[in-house]
Formats: sequence, structure tokens, C-alpha cells
Amino acid sequence: MYILGISAYYHDSAACLIEDGKILAAAQEERFTRKKHDHAFPKNAIRFCLDYRNISGKDLDYVAFYDKPFLKFERILETYLQYAPLGIRSFIKAMPLWIKQKLWIKQLIQDELNFEGTIIFPEHHESHAASAFFPSPFQEAAFLTVDGVGEWTTTSYGIGKDNEVEIHADIQFPHSLGLLYSAFTYYTGFKVNSGEYKLMGLAPYGEPRYVDVILNELMDLKEDGSFELNMKYFNYCAGLTMTNRRFHKLFGGPPRKPESQLTQRDMDLARSVQDVTEEVILRMARHIKKETGQDYLCLAGGVSLNCVANGKLLRQGLFKDVWIQPAAGDAGGALGAALFAWYQYLGNDRVADTRQDAQHGSYLGPEYINGVVLDYLRSNDIPFTELHNDEIPTVVADLLATEKVVGWFQGRMEFGPRALGSRSIIGDARSSKMQQTMNLKIKFRESFRPFAPSVLAERVTEYFDIDRASPYMLLVANINEQRQKKNSGAEEDLSGLDKLKVVRSELPAITHVDYSARIQTVHRDTNPLYYELIKKFDEKYGSPVIINTSFNVRGEPIVCTPEDAYLCFMRTDMDYLIIGNYLLDKKNQKPLDRDINWQQKFVLD
Repeated sequence: MYILGISAYYHDSAACLIEDGKILAAAQEERFTRKKHDHAFPKNAIRFCLDYRNISGKDLDYVAFYDKPFLKFERILETYLQYAPLGIRSFIKAMPLWIKQKLWIKQLIQDELNFEGTIIFPEHHESHAASAFFPSPFQEAAFLTVDGVGEWTTTSYGIGKDNEVEIHADIQFPHSLGLLYSAFTYYTGFKVNSGEYKLMGLAPYGEPRYVDVILNELMDLKEDGSFELNMKYFNYCAGLTMTNRRFHKLFGGPPRKPESQLTQRDMDLARSVQDVTEEVILRMARHIKKETGQDYLCLAGGVSLNCVANGKLLRQGLFKDVWIQPAAGDAGGALGAALFAWYQYLGNDRVADTRQDAQHGSYLGPEYINGVVLDYLRSNDIPFTELHNDEIPTVVADLLATEKVVGWFQGRMEFGPRALGSRSIIGDARSSKMQQTMNLKIKFRESFRPFAPSVLAERVTEYFDIDRASPYMLLVANINEQRQKKNSGAEEDLSGLDKLKVVRSELPAITHVDYSARIQTVHRDTNPLYYELIKKFDEKYGSPVIINTSFNVRGEPIVCTPEDAYLCFMRTDMDYLIIGNYLLDKKNQKPLDRDINWQQKFVLD
């Protein structure tokens, strides 16, 4: 039985195909259209999923859409009416797409797929809950879903057991932790629904000076984690911005202009809302533990991508273990909707073993075999060296050891926002200059943003203060104290981004200014080639840790095809590119016919 899951029309549209309950394929639409966070109906992602099994829409048994469009439309109409006439501009901007497309999802699916079967519509947070629990390794667990907003719900918790998820309680719009975080994202000059992770990365440079202001003025936070926002400070219900003049007066000025210089105030705001977010999540988790008595917790929703909060939650020890959906945002709703149809709607059995999840490392996207890559290279007259499989780890390890930056394009593309060793840019974590080099010359992004480490799973405790696997790069932990380099007095006169100048550990390129790192544990069973590369690097150079950042530049989605990879390689200062068995040396490449404004385009995220 084939079930297709679809998410669309908010941000990060995606599709997922399952066969008899097994996750076969999943991908975000942005990877194919090259439009970051593409919200359009995912025609290309659907085509990929169906082609993966060589089927058509007629072969599908069910299609599941990740929310209820009419319920969401009801919320939008009621909100506009409540704030009328203030929201007229926003209303006029939103209505054409609803009237032309969003209300007619069922007809659109039937027409696009030539599908005449059953289409089901779980609620948005049911899809999130299903994506959190059903692929998890737990037979029974509590779940927590937190995002901006679905139809009405912004936060929910409940219990997943066997083949069912049941929501016990929720918080509803306009009271939203995700929208609170997005408001500060907007206010500090970053792009909403895109720049929240930048705010999280900026937080360690600041001090929590505004925590009391947030808790006293912006939100009424209860001991159980429930809360209400003071809507007089926010504009997202009726306007085209997140914050208003009262918010700006409260925090001492207008929003930062995008791309302008970051100030200490921006860093303090980032730290403050991050601390508040962590406190809210911890209170919710304590309440969930008390109410459900469950040993395990599953997380989904966009706020679950806040890996700093996740790491803090794990360290509290409230639950024996926590599992987080790798595609926690709306893209993962496609997967959740499909699994909801298989397990809850159809009542199929589900068995979990508490050890292995059902997401296969989240390597669920397109793969390009050597023959396809070779055709592309030859047809475009691109110089390369062919390597045997067993040569790849040694050759690339040697390149990394000489501080070369390598584009790594292997196997199936990752599903979710993180590169996990299939579409990655890699480097030597021991290099003190690698963070600045990769940020400014390769990623074209802000210098303050940290890079993540990939570490052999069995060696993680030797380098980081974490006692379990983190295969999806969704947990933050500190560098082990014995590997830190304490610089007594070195930071006393430093503030803000000047803190970057201090070397903090024997792995400086992946150590953030607060001695933390966003960890990916690499496992032989899910990504054997990437595992062998890091193992070889350890054998030859004494470190089971390398830098892993996503294979893209700022403002562009992660690369999907060999052509995407080659163009990104050529438009940056990357030294080498390995695609399948083919190694490309930048020195041997002909200059690329490039748009003179290309770099400018991606700097303006």
C-alpha cells in the first residue's frame, strides 16, 4: 500500500512516500526549485517520491495533507474581523491565494496526481505529533509540538501509544512561543521563518538583560508552561510586520535594518528570548512528565529545531530519552500526515524497540549514481580524477588535514534542514582559522555563526558532554572540560563579536563562544562512507571530529543535483569537490561563466 503525504502553502513545502508503513522517500520542494523555503504546491518533490518507486498517482492508495485548510481559513478570517479595519492591507494580500488555491486542496491533489482515491486531512499538530512519535524508537511516549501556528493550535502535548497519538491539551493562536521567537528574529533584523537559527547562534554573545522585560511585559508565563502573550506589543495578527511601535519603544528603538551592523543590544535581545524559550520548554516538559508519567518524550514543530533548548531539556533528566523529528518544521508535516494515515486512520500495527528509529538517518532524498555524475562531468568538459571506493576516505582525509575545504556530495540527500554527511561542506575542526574562512569565503554568511561537528558515534563522549547519540544534529552540548582552553583574563576586555578571536578548545572551528557545539554523531549503519572518512581522519591525524556544514551558500537551499553542487563549488572558495567517485580540484577548473551579481544575490538573504 502506497500513501503520499503532502505539506504546502505556508513554508517548506514537502512530500513523503510510505509503502506498507515504511518511509521510502521524502524531500522539500525548495531543493528542486532552488527557492529557499518554497511554499508552493510540491510538484517536484511529489514527482521525485513517485519516481523513486516508479509509480504514478493512480497507484497511490491514500493521500494525506498535513492540515485542515478550511479550519486555518476560519482562523484567518476571524482574526481579521477581530482586528478590522487594521488588518485590511494584510487581508487583501492574503485572500487571492486562499480563494484561488488554498481552499481547493482536494481538487488540486486530484488534478495534479490524477488521483481518485481517499484524501485525508489530519490537523496540523496531529501531523506534527505523528511525525514525532511514529518514526521514534518508542512504543509509548509523551509528545510535545511547538511551532508558530497551525490552524488554531500553536502548542500541544499528549501521548503516543502503539499506533495512535492523542492530544491532551493545547495553546491556541495568537499565543505562540514560535511567533514570540519570530518577533525577536524580525526585530533583530533577520528574516522570519528563515533567520530564527541565526538568532539562536547570536545568543551566546549577549547577556540576558531583557528576560524580566519579556516575562513582565510580553508574556504571562504559568508554572506549567502555559502562557498568554500581551498582544498590544505585536502586529502579526493584523499587520504585515511582527512587532509594533509599543514593542519598539519597550526595547529602545526601531528594528535593526537587515545587513546593518549588529550591536550589543541585538545580542542581548537574542540571549534574552533564547533564555525565555528554554524556560518555557522546561516548564512544559516538567508538566508533561507530571501529567503523563511517561519515560520518553518526542518533539516536533519548528521550535523543536532549537537545539540549544533541546540540549538543556535532555540534561534535565526528566525523561529517559528524547527523540526529535529531524524535519521538525512544516516539511515534516508531510511525513507525519502519511504516517498518521497508515497507523491511526487505517489502524495498522506498529512495533518499536527503543533503540532504532524508523527514519533511516533521514537520508530519504534523491541519489545520483556514478553514471549520471560522469555524464554530467563529461558533457560539460569538467576536469576530474576518478577514485575507487576504498580510496575516497584516505584522499579526502589527507585534504582536510592540509586545511582544504571540501564539498562532499554522496548518497541520498537529507530530509530536513540539516546536512548530515550527504550534502555537506567539510573541513578540519582543529584549525583556528577554519570558522572564519568557511563563513566569509564559502558560505558568504555572518561571521558569528558557529559550525557543527560530525563525530564518530562511539567516540562522542570523549569530546562532548553528552552520553547518547545525536544523529540529526538537534542537540547542543559543551566541549569536554579537559579539551577546553580556558583563557584567564583573555576575554575580560572583549565584548560582542570580538569574542570570536579567542581559541576555546582543541577543536576551535566547532566550539562556540559559550564552549558549546551542535553535535552530529555519525553511524556506520546509516552512512558508511561518511563514517569511514571520519574514521580514516582519526586513524591518520588523531581526531574523530570534523566540521560539517550544509552544502549551500547563504540564501540558497542545500544542493540537490550534481549541477547544483558544481555551481556552488565554483562560485565559492571551496578547494575540492567529491561527487560520487569523482574528485574535482578547483585549480584545474575553467572559470565559470557567472552572473556578476551572483554573490550579491546571496548576501541579501
